[in-house]
Amino acid sequence: MGARLRVFLTREQDETLLKLRAINVPQKVKDRAEIIRLNAHGWYVEKIALHFKWTAIDF
Repeated sequence: MGARLRVFLTREQDETLLKLRAINVPQKVKDRAEIIRLNAHGWYVEKIALHFKWTAIDF
């Protein structure tokens, strides 16, 4: 595996991504927003993949 990618969000960016869970957008958009938030909170690809029951390749 290559270098790990780490995302850093401002509080406003984190809140915007969190709000996407409550509005009428496709599930894929909600999942991607949550993936970005989890990564910003220190989760790595492997843990996020387990959380979503995906493989790292699905990203």
